[in-house]
Amino acid sequence: MRVMALDIGDVRVGIAVSDPAARVASPVAVLPAAEVLSDAKPWRRLLEDWEPEVMLCGLPRTMAGEEGPQAQKIRAQAEAIAKAAGLPLQLTDERLSSREAKRSLRESGLTEKDMRGKVDMIAASIFLQAWLDERARLMS
Repeated sequence: MRVMALDIGDVRVGIAVSDPAARVASPVAVLPAAEVLSDAKPWRRLLEDWEPEVMLCGLPRTMAGEEGPQAQKIRAQAEAIAKAAGLPLQLTDERLSSREAKRSLRESGLTEKDMRGKVDMIAASIFLQAWLDERARLMS
């Protein structure tokens, strides 16, 4: 089962996918949020190329674990994107995934400028991998 993860932001959407066995997450692309939300051709092409069976979207909870206004907005966008793609939607906590992505990119020698555009897809792969690992743990 291939899972596609989206880190939905106001400007960009980071995209990551799992392998067909749903064990390993890989960053794939970053698209303008407007293209994903409007179901534009570059987004449709990614869906056709990867053929995901499930869509996983990160939900930005507060540090207290609550859903604030931003999480409610992302939830509505995620539901619309998944519906347009005809895929079942799963939501997962994405707290600190962008911070972890930046730390990882910084450790690999990238500057803030070089990181721009990469953070979102790395963050998507981080929370996708955590979700896959938890799912595997529960199934074993």
